[in-house]
Order: sequence, then structure tokens, then C-alpha cells
Amino acid sequence: MQVIKLHYNSFYRAFSITSMPAKPPTSDPTDSPGTQPTQEEPFLRSVCPVTNALDIFGDKWTLLIIRDLMLGKCRYQDLIASPERIASNILADRLKKMEGVGLVVRRAYQHRPVRYEYFLTEKGKDLGPVLEVIVKWGKRHYPGTMIFPKFERDEP
Repeated sequence: MQVIKLHYNSFYRAFSITSMPAKPPTSDPTDSPGTQPTQEEPFLRSVCPVTNALDIFGDKWTLLIIRDLMLGKCRYQDLIASPERIASNILADRLKKMEGVGLVVRRAYQHRPVRYEYFLTEKGKDLGPVLEVIVKWGKRHYPGTMIFPKFERDEP
């Protein structure tokens, strides 16, 4: 017997369906819902790691925001001032989504009006090597592009 779960992911505004074998009935008292380990969120579109990674940061803006956070920008007004000119509603939406999937955390630095600073989590920082590879690729195929010092590495 199979159990079909329908999951709505508000980050992607999409449904995913997960099929798994039904759990046989048991009388074990430690098998109650409160003692079960939580199951990981189902894969959104496929089991391919590239697909799942791109579902998180494959849009036009997310990696640029991560780049800016890695370069030390942490306040909304600093992020909005980037040369790519992200619209404020898109920046707010991406920051909220990035926080929702655990790439960033926010911390209030002012209370009236409330203003936040954004910081990469370990999960977000793990994208550093991804950005370095993209920088290397861009430098190779688009000569003359500007390299940020944080991503500049000596070529072998």
C-alpha cells in the first residue's frame, strides 16, 4: 500500500506529490506521533540535487543577494543599492523566501521603525564555493568583468 502526500510549498507557489510505502500498524508505545523523528520535506520536483538547488537559488536575484551578503552588505538599503538595481518589492520577497528556506537570518537593529540586518546562515555560506566557480567561469568567458576581491583567487 502507498501513501500519497500533497505538499504546498509557498516559496515556489507550487504543489509536490510524494509517494511512500504505508507504515504497517504497530502497537509499540514509542511509535506514537510525538516520538517519531520528523521526516525531511519532500523533494519539490525531482530527486536530482541540481533541480532542488536551482529551486532554491536559480532565479535571477538570489545568488546576487547572497553575493552582496558575502561581501559584507547586510542592511536593506545596502542591498537595494547594488548595481543590478533590484526592485524593492523583489528584494523584500527574495529575502523573505531566503529566510524561509534557511539561507539567511534577520536581526532587528532598530525598533522604531523596525529595520533588519540580514546574515547568511551556514547553509547560505556553503554557497560561497558555488559563487567562486561562477566568478571563475564568468572571468574566463567574459573578459573585462569586474571581480570582487573576496572572490579573487590565484589561478593555478
